Amino acid sequence: AVPERLTPNVPGTHSYTISPNAEWAFHTFTSFEVPPAFDVVHLPDHKVMRKTVDNAAVAERAKPLSGGPAEFVKVAAGNGLVVDAWLMKPPDFDPAKKYALIVYVYSEPAGQTTADRWPSMFIRALTSAGYLVASFDNQGTPAPRGREWRKIVYGNVGQLSSQQQAAALQSLEKTHPYIDPKRVGVWGWSGGGTETLDLMFRYPDVYSVGVSVASVPDQRLYDTIYQERYLGLPQDSPKAYEQSSAINFASGLRGDLLVMHGSGDDNVHFQGFELLVNKLLSLGKQFDMRVYPGRTHSISEGKGTTQDVYTNILGYFEDHLPPGASNAPAH
Repeated sequence: AVPERLTPNVPGTHSYTISPNAEWAFHTFTSFEVPPAFDVVHLPDHKVMRKTVDNAAVAERAKPLSGGPAEFVKVAAGNGLVVDAWLMKPPDFDPAKKYALIVYVYSEPAGQTTADRWPSMFIRALTSAGYLVASFDNQGTPAPRGREWRKIVYGNVGQLSSQQQAAALQSLEKTHPYIDPKRVGVWGWSGGGTETLDLMFRYPDVYSVGVSVASVPDQRLYDTIYQERYLGLPQDSPKAYEQSSAINFASGLRGDLLVMHGSGDDNVHFQGFELLVNKLLSLGKQFDMRVYPGRTHSISEGKGTTQDVYTNILGYFEDHLPPGASNAPAH
């Protein structure tokens, strides 16, 4: 039988909570340019019976923060692999000039960053400050690209993802000459914080500034239901854990690195952060750190905390990776 589309033919991300009798649903729609909108629909005709939340005004207010819509692209990531990516530009963007680029990364099997859905407003805060911002999905992320795409990361978490992330970035630089390859930063949270460490440690010639939030520097210290799913048992796969742990490559750090963590993190325990700090100290590496007493994995508890986190991420990039355009060298 020919597949029949049941959802609206509108590009973006649709999600549903369907009633027990399958006649009604709470429907959510979002895309990169459209903040989440919520309505009640009748099924199967998808007739909208009531709009519950409409965030169209948010989209209008956000428009001046970036230079036009995001550019969705496919880029080479080595060994014949092509991955999805997006690129956002600052206001008053001039393609004849060169810009600093910040990569927003996650890279873990638990999530993807290149789906067509409304991104964090902090992404637009970065473009508003004068940066290009990009993101890539390496193999292993939950993109609908088949079994091999997902399974290939078994026993090889940080090594493969960082290799593909770096290769994808360099491909984007070649096809977009207004990216300044000497001014590239990277940041991420949780698994993205871990990947930030991997990229800063393993590819110091590619990334010059990194901000790692709530990372897992040593894979042996994360919870069993997640880590053993992708790396096996530590006693059976010591090499896999060793090669997949960013802390074991900390000697490669040459750029500017800020690490941030909540001391009350009940997901990614503070012990790993302490091991990382001690490792960097033992190697004589200069770095910056910011600790939030008692905060959990979201580092959101307490008055002023969230503002402080994001102000310091942006501020660190502004201090070590100045934003804005520079004149491209004459050919």
